[in-house]
Order: sequence, then structure tokens, then C-alpha cells
Amino acid sequence: MISFRNFALRRGERLLLSDVDLTLHAGWRVGVIGRNGAGKSSLFAALMGEIEPDKGDLDLPGKARIASVAQETPHLPNPAIDFVLSGDAAVHEAIQMEANAFANEDWEAVAQAHHRLEEVNGYDGTARAGRLLHGLGFPAETHEKPVADFSGGWRVRLNVARALMTPSDLLLLDEPTNHLDLDAVVWLEEWLKRYDGTLLVISHDREFLDNVTTHILHLHEGSAKLYSGNYTDFERQRAEHLRQQQIAHEKEQAERAHLQSFIDRFKAKASKARQAQSRIKRLAKLAGTEAVRAERALHISLPEPLKLPNSLLSLHEVDCGYPPLFHKESSGSEDVRRRTIADDTPLSLRERGRGEGSASETIAAADVPSSGAARRLLPKREGNGTVILHNASFALEAGDRIGLLGPNGAGKSTLVKTLVGELAPMSGERKAHPDLRIGYFAQHTVESLVFGTTPLDHLRKLDADAPNQVLRDFLGKWNFPGDRAFEVIDTFSGGEKARLALALIAYRRPNVLLLDEPTNHLDLDMREALAEALSDFDGAIVMVSHDRHLIGLVCDSYWRVAGGKVEPFDGDLDEYAAWLRSRPGSDTPKTPAPKREPSVTTPVSVPAATAGKTRINPHKLQKAEARVARLEEKLAECNALMVDPAVFSDAGKVADLGRQQMQLRSELDAAEAELLALYG
Repeated sequence: MISFRNFALRRGERLLLSDVDLTLHAGWRVGVIGRNGAGKSSLFAALMGEIEPDKGDLDLPGKARIASVAQETPHLPNPAIDFVLSGDAAVHEAIQMEANAFANEDWEAVAQAHHRLEEVNGYDGTARAGRLLHGLGFPAETHEKPVADFSGGWRVRLNVARALMTPSDLLLLDEPTNHLDLDAVVWLEEWLKRYDGTLLVISHDREFLDNVTTHILHLHEGSAKLYSGNYTDFERQRAEHLRQQQIAHEKEQAERAHLQSFIDRFKAKASKARQAQSRIKRLAKLAGTEAVRAERALHISLPEPLKLPNSLLSLHEVDCGYPPLFHKESSGSEDVRRRTIADDTPLSLRERGRGEGSASETIAAADVPSSGAARRLLPKREGNGTVILHNASFALEAGDRIGLLGPNGAGKSTLVKTLVGELAPMSGERKAHPDLRIGYFAQHTVESLVFGTTPLDHLRKLDADAPNQVLRDFLGKWNFPGDRAFEVIDTFSGGEKARLALALIAYRRPNVLLLDEPTNHLDLDMREALAEALSDFDGAIVMVSHDRHLIGLVCDSYWRVAGGKVEPFDGDLDEYAAWLRSRPGSDTPKTPAPKREPSVTTPVSVPAATAGKTRINPHKLQKAEARVARLEEKLAECNALMVDPAVFSDAGKVADLGRQQMQLRSELDAAEAELLALYG
């Protein structure tokens, strides 16, 4: 149980929270929501003991184990699975002790290590770490890759896996879905629903909150109010609460007016003086219910395209991929040219080299980071480069709304880059209408904004001749009013920078929007405003996003990018999530997706060669699972003998068992790798 009593929290001179009195019970899954700057991350810092409350008390159970996602990942040579396993320090230590004992052929130490593994329930530690990596999108062959080889987004996933591996009574997750694809988000939801501790999660993804949480903690204007239920329940309860508050306020105002009228009329009359005094006292005792203050709704709009031809862009039997230039690994310190806003002719962005973790971290974008995790997803290396997607046919017409589904690294960003024209087709044909005008939001777009400049400076570079007032009026529509247009962006939040990047795209009046994870850093209000603006957009949209609420509101057809193919998915997002859960190896309850009749119309055509979907061979899967089970059973028998006092005293038997155990563990590791490969 976590208790806040008269709790208050400041950051500098700013009061974030005050007079917080509430209790969170064990086993609750609490979504923490509020606008950017409301104090969500500071509340987590207080729970972790990193900052002290300015007033009141925060009580946690004395022996509560707290796990959270680290903000940074060290540049480690350790294998990924070892990094994740180290989240459970006791198990990691026991496994290291066992490995050292085997290396030294110290069978007495081996027996002691096994006794310790049994104490900490660590025999399945490596398997648990492997399942976490698998669920978050890491295939079996990347588990032994050094942490340092992974790019920024994949390291964030490693931090999430390590936090999930850590034994905890309280799990704190701050925007855990930001660097996950939809497949991994669905897996994470199922994992968290089975977590038996107390969960607090900060998220702006309403579908994720709906699927995971049992309570919502809303931080608003210095207060914290707890609601039962998920995010949809919170919205309904809050709306009713505000309605009742407004009714009470209006009723009180009417009573105030009636009392004041009586007092004004009769206070001077001696015969009514006592009644007037009574009403004066009653008026003073009225509670003073506040009127509901209408929060300024964030509204943005996308200008009408300059021209809107019907057939905008198409790919015909295209192999999408990267020429040799894109295979070059980056040290994270070289300058890289990138593009945020484009028409059909690619525009070079400003050169920026901002060190490790910045926009210059890799030369290619998400599909070809320098990590081993991404390299395994390059299906075919040709003499002139690497092919990611084969024989892709894709067409965009005015009004199309297409959502791209599939795991990270499978080729979604590669497809988008090919549509943009940033990557030339390696074979096949890309056709673009002469009036095509593309607005492109890439995963690195926010980082490519120029520090030391203002929103007005950025807009001025796009239109040097426009009057200042025209540019300021446009920025005002994107919630950069008045002096905000002249503020240097260095102090902007991630959400404000993303909003500015979207505004710059909108100013060009594109007829095609290619949006690759546009919601990272955006709060719930901005996501709702973006969904509304995109729904009213007359041009075509192709979107990659893990935010099911946004993509579900905007898109009306879906394509899956996986296994080197681009093919339509005949279903909605709920059916896609059900399909993910029903696949072998999903590590989630099996819920078969409902069957649908084929659509009468399809916005684009797909070659017959890409129509089939890859299926797992059930015979091979059954054999692999049986082999793993058989080896686990033999290893368990061997482990039991190793800690048997009757055997422990016989050095010869211990040595024989140690050698047998090494062999079994080796065979089990190989069998598990084979099984994971079938799942992948």
C-alpha cells in the first residue's frame, strides 16, 4: 500500500502538486496521466526516493522492491541477455557463480552454485530473460550481441526488458510504449496484466491504458485525483463530475442571488433586520463551489493541398532496400544529412552532428541501425546493397488512409523512405504525379530541428518572402501564440518540438502525408487534435504508429510489412491484436481472430506472389517443444542429485554429474534457440 498524506511537491519555484491525500493498494495497475509539466515524472522520482516531498508524507512498505526503466543504457560489451538477466541480481550472481565453477572444474563450487540457484529459483532465469527479449522483438540470434551494438531505440527496449526482469513489488514505467512497435505493445499489455505487484505507468496511449489499467491517477492544476477503472471509465467519470460541479455551482449562484436580493431589500427595515442578519450569515457559509473552467481545447488544422490529383504515387514490383552507402556504421559523431519536409524531390536538411543518441547516430533510419538486432532483419544482401522488401506493389490515391503494421525492423520505414523518394528502388518502378507534394515526418524529425533558433526562424526558412504576421498567425494556430513564436526551441519539451515539426510540414500544403511514429512525445490532448486534423485532411495518408487510438481513428485500411513482403491485412486493429495473440510463440493467451469476408474494394493491388502468409510448421514446432521439455526434465533430475547430501559427499559422482550437467545445459541452450527461431 502506498499512501500520500498532505503531500506537496515543487520543482524550483513551481508548485507541481499540493494537498494530495490518497492511497494506492497492492496489485493495482494505475495509469498516471496529465498534461506535460503536470508533475508525472517528478512523482515517480519521489516514489524512487530521488527527491523529497516539500510537504506532507509519502509512505511505502518498508521492504517494497521497486523496479523502473533506466533513462540511459551504458555502452556495455555485455551480451544483451546478460544485461537483461542482471535485472535479477540474485539469479545473475548465482548463474555467474555456476559458470565460474564450471570453468574452473571446481565441482564442489558447482554444487554450491546449484544450491544457491535453487534458493533463488534461478534455474529458469536465462529462459525468462530470453522470453522477455523475444516478446519485445529481439530474435534469438541477437541475444548474445553486445549491448553497445544496439541503436538508441533498441537500447530502450533492453532497459524495459531489464526492468521487467527485476523482482519487484512496485513497477514504475514512464512511457514504455514510445519505442515499441504495435506487436511488442500487444505483448507488453499481456505481460503487465499478469504482473502481480503494483504498477504505475505514465502513458499518453489511451488504448494501452484501457487494456492495462485498473485505476487512473489524474494530475491536473496541482491536484491529484484517483479514478476507478481504465482510461475510458476515467473520461466518463470526469465528465460526470464536471457536470455535477457545474450544476452545484449554478444552484449556489442562484441561492446567492436570492439571499443578496433579500438582504439588499430588507436590511434597513427594523422589522426584517433579524431575518436579514440570518441570511447574511447563511450567505457567508455557502461553500463557494467553483464554476467549471473550460479548458482551452487544442485545435490544429492542415491546410488544403495546393493541388490534389487522383493518382498520386505508386510502386510497381519494387525491391526496397539500401545501397552499400547505407551499410556504413556510424560512430555517432559524424554529420548526417536528413530531411523532415519534402515534396517529390528530396530536400537536404541542415547538417548536425550532436553526438551519441542524436539524429546523427545512424546513417539509415529505423530499419538499418548499426545493431545486430537490425542486421538479422536484412533478408538478402545483394552485390549492390541490401534488399529489405521484395516485389512490393503499392499505390496511393487522393483520400487513401493506410496504416502500416508489423514489427520494428521489418521494413516499414524502408517502405516509407522509398515512397518519399529518399531511397531509390533497387528494382521495379516508382511513379509520382508531377503535382505530388509530400509531407514527411520521420522518426528523427524532431531531433533535426535547429537549436538556438525560434519557431518563426524555422518557418521563415520555408517562406522567406511571407509577411511576419502571416507566419505568426499560422504558428498561433499550432499553439505557438504571441511571444512563443520568438522563443528559442532549446527549452521546448519533446511534445512542443514534435508539434513544431508537424506545423512545418503542414505549412508546405502537401497532398500526401507519410508519418513515421508522429505521436512520440505528444500528450493526449495533442494526439486527439492531430487525429481530428488528419481525419479532415483531403490528401492521402500513410502512417506508422504504435498508437492504436490514433491509427484507428485515421486509417481505414491496413498493410502488414514483415518477412520481406508488403501485403494487405484484412481486418481492423482489434483483429490484428487478436491475431498476434493467437500466433504460436506469442507468450499471450490464445484468442483467435474472427474471420472476415474479403473487402469488395481494395485501395491498392498486391501481386499474387505476395498473397500467401508464412505459417509455422506445426510438426517441427511440436518436436522442438518436446525436445526442450525432455532436456529440462533431465536437467532438473541432475540438479536434484547435485544437492542431494548422499551424492554431495562423493567427489567422483559430483564430478560426473557436473560434466553431465554441462552437456545437458549446452543441449538445452541449442534446443531453446531452435524453438525461438521457429517462433520468430
